[in-house]
Amino acid sequence: MEQLLDLSLPARVDLEGLSEGEAAEQLRRDGPNELPQSGRRSVLRVILDVVLEPMFALLIGAGLLYLAFGDPAEAALLFAFASVSVVIAVVQEARTERALEALKQLSSPRALVIRDGARRRIPSREVVRGDLLVLSEGDRVPADAVLVEAEALEVDESMLTGESIPVRKRSSSASDGAATGMLRPGGDDLPVVFSGTLLVRGQGLARVTATGVATELGRIGSALGHIEREPPRLRAETTRLVRVFATLGIGVSLLATLLYGLALGDWARAALGGIALAMSMLPEEFPLVLTVFTVMGARRIARAGVLTRRAAAIEGLGAATVLCTDKTGTLTQNRMAVVELRDPMGQSHRMAAGGGTLPDWAAVLANLAARASRDEAFDPMERALLDQAANLGAGYARPGRVAHEYPLRDGQPAMGRVWQQEAEATALLAVKGAPEAVVRLCRLPSVEAAAALAMASEMAAGGLRVLGLAEARLLSGGLPDDLGDIPSLGFAGLVGLADPLRPSVPDAVRECRGAGIRVAMVTGDHPATAAAIAREAGLPDAPVVTGAELAGLDQTAFRAQVRKAAIFARILPEQKLHIVEALKADGQIVAMTGDGVNDAPALKAAHIGVAMGGRGTDVAREAAAVVLLDDDFGSIVRTMRMGRRIFDNLRKAMCFVLAMHLPIAGLAFLPLALGLPPLLGPVHIAFLEMVIDPVCSLAFEAEPEEPDVMRRPPRDPASPLLPLPLATWGLLQGLVGLVAPAGAYFLGLWRGIPEDELRSLVFTALVLTAVALTLVNRTFSASPLAALRRPNATLVAVLLAASAILGGVLAVPRLAMLFRFGPLHVDDLALAVAGAFGVLVILEALKPLLAARALAR
Repeated sequence: MEQLLDLSLPARVDLEGLSEGEAAEQLRRDGPNELPQSGRRSVLRVILDVVLEPMFALLIGAGLLYLAFGDPAEAALLFAFASVSVVIAVVQEARTERALEALKQLSSPRALVIRDGARRRIPSREVVRGDLLVLSEGDRVPADAVLVEAEALEVDESMLTGESIPVRKRSSSASDGAATGMLRPGGDDLPVVFSGTLLVRGQGLARVTATGVATELGRIGSALGHIEREPPRLRAETTRLVRVFATLGIGVSLLATLLYGLALGDWARAALGGIALAMSMLPEEFPLVLTVFTVMGARRIARAGVLTRRAAAIEGLGAATVLCTDKTGTLTQNRMAVVELRDPMGQSHRMAAGGGTLPDWAAVLANLAARASRDEAFDPMERALLDQAANLGAGYARPGRVAHEYPLRDGQPAMGRVWQQEAEATALLAVKGAPEAVVRLCRLPSVEAAAALAMASEMAAGGLRVLGLAEARLLSGGLPDDLGDIPSLGFAGLVGLADPLRPSVPDAVRECRGAGIRVAMVTGDHPATAAAIAREAGLPDAPVVTGAELAGLDQTAFRAQVRKAAIFARILPEQKLHIVEALKADGQIVAMTGDGVNDAPALKAAHIGVAMGGRGTDVAREAAAVVLLDDDFGSIVRTMRMGRRIFDNLRKAMCFVLAMHLPIAGLAFLPLALGLPPLLGPVHIAFLEMVIDPVCSLAFEAEPEEPDVMRRPPRDPASPLLPLPLATWGLLQGLVGLVAPAGAYFLGLWRGIPEDELRSLVFTALVLTAVALTLVNRTFSASPLAALRRPNATLVAVLLAASAILGGVLAVPRLAMLFRFGPLHVDDLALAVAGAFGVLVILEALKPLLAARALAR
């Protein structure tokens, strides 16, 4: 939808503004001046999603059976286990939304309006169409508006255009008419201002023409609602695995229940045994472990200055093949800095990355540029000139007081300040402005003027914003009214400014490329400027494709250009979205960074949208899956490193869960197959699967990264979470792991020990086998000794926790009674320990033979 600026609003021509009654009526009709909040899952929706999981139904079913059998204690324990996943899901949802809400409260914008002829400061959300806005330097424009008055007004529109250079504004005239309705951000001398942009110079009065979603900012924000996010692939994959196992498990358990009930006639035991078997075959821990990794991974990434808003981002970070990065505010610092100084003879000084000492002539030029700038500046170029002069320390001299100023005016883009010292007959005039304007004011001969403008063009071709500098000595009395009336103005040189690269970018880019991740710059800036930044960042500076070139291509040619381009320059917001979609269609996993409203649609469409948290806009943060709280581009690479580590460790945890289910299922099935009373009931299996397994999984989440984590190419995005070699390795572990508790079971039957003591022995053997499988799966390639040297404090805590849990349920009488455990003798404990140790030794011996295939990434 094109933004139409309606000039025929009920605003008063006498500039008294709306009355409070008119404003209230307009607010009622249009609604608040804010963008709609993105939808979020309610607590009831989160709970419902968990309730629909198969394990939840099995736990509730088992609990109801225990209630029917008059055993409320075991029923209560099962109901408690069923609540665990609900609590985790609700807490995680609330945590991420609270973090985002806190980020949005970093600022509370207000607006100055004229109502009933008086100025009033009101919340921006209460601004309505027809309001008269009073705009001053440093203000954030609260709504789209047409300028009624404008005095030397310049606006930073980078959040909408990606251009870091402020643009000039002028007041509207009758000749503008309805043509203003088609104006878009970017370009000088437009009579309109746009919501969310920043005034860096001058002042003005503007009539509001659009608020909320009707603004240019809102137009982009509204487009986000039509973009479908990529679903969390791993979540869908784990859910699918769980449902396949659930179907198989329920079928097997129904058959076992039927056969057991028909054979022995004990349908109550048959039902509980069947539920236990179904639970043992259902890897419900998959989504639970994925949730644990998501929560812990998000916390770990947050400590690196990154807020993760969606789980899909964590799983996608390690698979990203293309990183599309904005230039302004992402690769660069979104502020201007002095880069180069030149004198009239062409002598040049280029600033070093860390600053450094200036030659005498360059220090004089830096001083002059600062003297031509206002002391309290909002303009980023003036701030840069003042900062550069301040770096001179004692070399920066302020020659007295400012006696007169020559402001910018239409037709003469230059300004000057007259400095007067006490008891001096003359004053110093410092002038800066567009090179062509300064050359004209200095009345240079044609040859010298051509040389100066050629130098300015050469600097501009390197991506610099160039200002000309001039000075003159004037008599203190009778200063001319206009800079054009000063014949003694002498050309002093040129100063080149640029938006500097973030210091962390070159190393981050180098690491990305070493990891096989293509980095492409997508910017609204000039091609020469983008290429200069790319060279400085260590990126390829060719081929460069512009938005105008892309606009004329069909879909096939568009994709071909997107596939090979290193830099996309002069790109419109909608083209950023098309670039991301073309890369996705080409099979790439796309990460997109940005901070402006113009980046938001692409951020939402990308597999991993990465927004800047400090300088970034609310719209960008809402659209993104990841928010860099420190605005450091290097953080995205650290996050990708963590994403790869998280995925590696997630595979280890999933392999462990798969392996652990075979011993549990085997111990649930054996008694039914042999026509014996079930040894492990639903409460034991729920305890193992929902307490022991997730606790052991914490050890995997804390595992250090593999040495080659950023030296290998991105994993195939289509590869399953458990590829066949890894699944085979997990099943083999499970078969070996079944030997210890099954051996203890048959040995206990042979010895004729009581059922409650046998249950204690088998349960202990299962827990110790879980510990053995945890140690085996820490790494797929390292030797046991090398694995033991890998630091993992969480692993130590997990082993202590597993020992405490096991000791508690065995030694505390109330717990032992709840679990129907008998006393565990020393010889029984020795048998369980020996069995688990045997499992560890056998699997470590087999690991080198299977590591290469199991590590298929």
